Amino acid sequence: MSNAPVDNSRRRFLTIATSVVGGVGAVGAAVPFIASWNPSERAKSAGAPVEVDISKIEPGQLIRVEWRGKPVWVISRTPDMLKQLKEHEDQLRDPQSEEPQQPEFAKNPMRSRKDDIFVAVGICTHLGCSPSFLQGGFGEKVEGTDDGFFCPCHGSKFDMAGRVFQSVPAPLNLEIPPYYFIDDTTILVGGEKGEGAA
Repeated sequence: MSNAPVDNSRRRFLTIATSVVGGVGAVGAAVPFIASWNPSERAKSAGAPVEVDISKIEPGQLIRVEWRGKPVWVISRTPDMLKQLKEHEDQLRDPQSEEPQQPEFAKNPMRSRKDDIFVAVGICTHLGCSPSFLQGGFGEKVEGTDDGFFCPCHGSKFDMAGRVFQSVPAPLNLEIPPYYFIDDTTILVGGEKGEGAA
């Protein structure tokens, strides 16, 4: 047995260095593991709310955005379009949007949070085709109204509030996504806000 003095400073250094290297290794392994719990960028974008700038939308214009892989229409309805909505309610399947797939704020003839801005998922409720926006030419499809949506796949017709006409294959009005106005010129599609949201 050696009676040589023990070098405690070297032992302390080696203990600290080993602890630091072990700690760095544990953090290095934990970071990717914890990050794997978060949804991927693709998953986030698939369901994430989408901001829509409506500051430059012209009256009568339709703009399209994508939310959850679906086309969403945002339309600035003109006073004439709004007037037409009251003139053909007797031809509609669900004029007051009473079917249960409608959000509460859409259970009215305008089906929107603000009368002049209409937001809807642009997919026919029959078999999933995308209807065409016929501005000024819808009268050939439905007598008495100039503007609406016509599905070329099977002939379903919807008015400027996305309400389905009678005697067409589509069983329901167009889907209204959850949305609200962040401010006067920005809509958040896919976002929820408390009751009474604008």
